Amino acid sequence: MNEAELQKRLELLRSEHRDLDAAIAALSEAGAERGFTDQLQIARLKKRKLRLKDHIAVIEDALLPDIIA
Repeated sequence: MNEAELQKRLELLRSEHRDLDAAIAALSEAGAERGFTDQLQIARLKKRKLRLKDHIAVIEDALLPDIIA
């Protein structure tokens, strides 16, 4: 992948990460109102969010070269 493709992929991953944040918050809030939270679904979303965070870090590292001072 070239730099432009990596930048585009990075933005898509960041967007999905924010969307998962919103989904987790909505599920937690809805569960609190009903007195029941779907802990399994929330755990799956959080796990997916962590995988995205790791993937984002890999792409960021590829885009920012190591600078030896």
